[in-house]
Amino acid sequence: MEFLQVLLPVFGIFSIGFIGQKTIGFDVKNISKMSLYLMSPVLVFQTFYTNKIDITYAYLGAFLLILCFSIIMIVRIIGFVKKYSITEVCGMILASAFMNNGNYGTPVVLLVFGAIGLDIAIVLMVLQQLIMCTIGVYYAAKGSPEANGVQSALRAVRRMPIVYGAILGIVFQILNIALSPAISEAVNLVASATIPTVMIVLGMQLANIKLKDVAIHKLSFSLSLKLLLSPVIAFIIVQFLPIDQMTKQILVIMAAMPTAANTTMYALEYNTDTDFVSSSTLISTCLSLITLPVVLSVVM
Repeated sequence: MEFLQVLLPVFGIFSIGFIGQKTIGFDVKNISKMSLYLMSPVLVFQTFYTNKIDITYAYLGAFLLILCFSIIMIVRIIGFVKKYSITEVCGMILASAFMNNGNYGTPVVLLVFGAIGLDIAIVLMVLQQLIMCTIGVYYAAKGSPEANGVQSALRAVRRMPIVYGAILGIVFQILNIALSPAISEAVNLVASATIPTVMIVLGMQLANIKLKDVAIHKLSFSLSLKLLLSPVIAFIIVQFLPIDQMTKQILVIMAAMPTAANTTMYALEYNTDTDFVSSSTLISTCLSLITLPVVLSVVM
């Protein structure tokens, strides 16, 4: 019950986007692109510019990469055994390997751990965004029926501005470049608006998702990997990382988050098993109301 009280504000903001989309109707794809291409790079820049970079970043990045590639390896094995097509395998990877730690996980961590946990959550969100806009976009483009192999996937990765926002933030911090008060205020305003915006966008995306005829066995595999196996793998990984207990708890909780909303956008962008990825996003988000309290009770 206590954890559900934590989730209520999160789902309350989701519902704003959901209700708005159902009653008014918006061009969700363009709003989503705005948050991805215009707002998120500013938040990423601010995070890497204002937070001192230390060895913890390397540990967090290593955790996310190990977890991501562990899930990808499992999906590829399942795909090989079941003889799935490249598009089906890439769709399962999008649905299973990338967690929604931005517009879902970060607010949950803020409500559970407070401001001290928020700093870690934002760094994780940025690193996860970097992984999604590289590895995630790579598999989305690779699974596209119009894809022409690795080159098209790499071109898609190079177009993601979040990467450049992170690089710029690191360069400004290392060179100790000071922002003028006016620019700093503008950056802070956009960065502060990014998380609630992407939360509302997720609600809009969920309002547009329709459960269609998806393969139940594929969906079961993906949801089990995302909601059940992922936090177990995360718990094993954090035992080997020299980080504090709270950070370990946050990492496991983040790993238990549902399918990332951005994967639906990537699937739509590249036409990669769109119905399956969308259905996974919707169902995993709903099921997280059951699975997340269990994970929280175990790790806290």
